[in-house]
Amino acid sequence: MEHTAGFLKIVDDAKANIREVTISQTKARMDEDPGVKLVDIREDREWALGHITGAEHIGKGVIERDIEQKVPDKTAEVILYCGGGFRSALSAEVLQKMGYTNVFSMAGGWREWAEAGYPVDL
Repeated sequence: MEHTAGFLKIVDDAKANIREVTISQTKARMDEDPGVKLVDIREDREWALGHITGAEHIGKGVIERDIEQKVPDKTAEVILYCGGGFRSALSAEVLQKMGYTNVFSMAGGWREWAEAGYPVDL
């Protein structure tokens, strides 16, 4: 997908304020600690087509509304992912503004995870 300059600008701004992890770092964190919250922020239709095994779905459009109910501990490790790592960066920045202190965006997103052959549910 080709992104517009305006979208890329806000993503770059967000990435300057958040922490990112790679797909391999995410896999290692999940293997080490089952308490890590992996959150898929893609649209419902994207989630239905396949998602990372063990992930929870909270769409980007409702994450601000629903995150505190699903992850009430604002110190919990939360790794967000989307299709490629752009929307998750934007959402990570928002969660930080909401007081979450251990939130990450997974660079490469669903596409890189699936291409690497890591566990998925279809």
